[in-house]
Amino acid sequence: MKRSEHSIGVLVFDGMKMLDLSGPAEVFSEANRFGGHYRLTIVSVDGGPVSSSIGVQVPVDTDVSAAPAFDTLLVVGGDRLPQGHVAPDLAAAARNLASQAGRVASICTGAFILGAAGLLDDKRATTHWQHTELLARRCPTARVEPDALFVRDGCLYTSAGVTAGIDLALALVEQDYGADLARSVARSLVVYMQRAGGQSQFSASLQGPAPQTPVLRQVQDAVQADPTADHTLEALAARVRVSPRHLTRMFRTELDTTPMRYVELIRFDMAKALLDSGHNATEAAARSGFPSYESLRRAFARHLGISPTKYQRRFTTTGAGSRAPRGSR
Repeated sequence: MKRSEHSIGVLVFDGMKMLDLSGPAEVFSEANRFGGHYRLTIVSVDGGPVSSSIGVQVPVDTDVSAAPAFDTLLVVGGDRLPQGHVAPDLAAAARNLASQAGRVASICTGAFILGAAGLLDDKRATTHWQHTELLARRCPTARVEPDALFVRDGCLYTSAGVTAGIDLALALVEQDYGADLARSVARSLVVYMQRAGGQSQFSASLQGPAPQTPVLRQVQDAVQADPTADHTLEALAARVRVSPRHLTRMFRTELDTTPMRYVELIRFDMAKALLDSGHNATEAAARSGFPSYESLRRAFARHLGISPTKYQRRFTTTGAGSRAPRGSR
């Protein structure tokens, strides 16, 4: 029995991220090979072609005013969206198309367009890990989830950075045609049906600004200079000549964390860098200040949801022409 057609409208604009379009489009196209029935329509505000992030012109099927009602509206992202305000006509286009769509989804920074259109108000959402804090400020009533690869809130879907659009598209295929068909698509495209861990496995743990308070900068410098030294709360407080309680208060006020969590994050980032450079997990634990491999493993489980070994296999190399990490066989 032939399945009914599922129409997808993709809202594009000048400066759009090419992979935000091509990644999900390949998923839907591949789904058609396995029995799905998706039809994509590319929409721009005025119906004219748009330039992509890689300089390629993207042809457009129709303008917003002539677009039909879609089963799914997909809004792509672009590098300039977080830095500047979303053009009013683009926000209006998303709002008008969404009002007629069965479900609405954004890829990466496309969430900023949904936010400007008022579609994230009182909704759970996510975007690229670099911009989650900014999205939360732009959309104060939205509940932004910084570590999710994609988030569903009713008929609204938002995804994390770039390739997470593929994860979201697979989830939509599974919703439309079942897990078996989605699994066939994932196998054909050689991607995970569901990736382990969230966005934090791709982000820098200490991505925020450096501490402004001289005492906190001293603590940071001391830990980074010798991560294997004694960095208990008492030792750190004594080093900068304040009480443990006052040091803890300073960390909470300026960095919204505790001294011990901050020490662990510095060691954790160092351990990741050591793994990236080819050291095995035991070496990485010792050189970054963790007392044992087991303590490093627990830190990886807390922050990434995967083991150091899995992290190294997944992110150190594509596997093409590479050698095994030093000390591992």
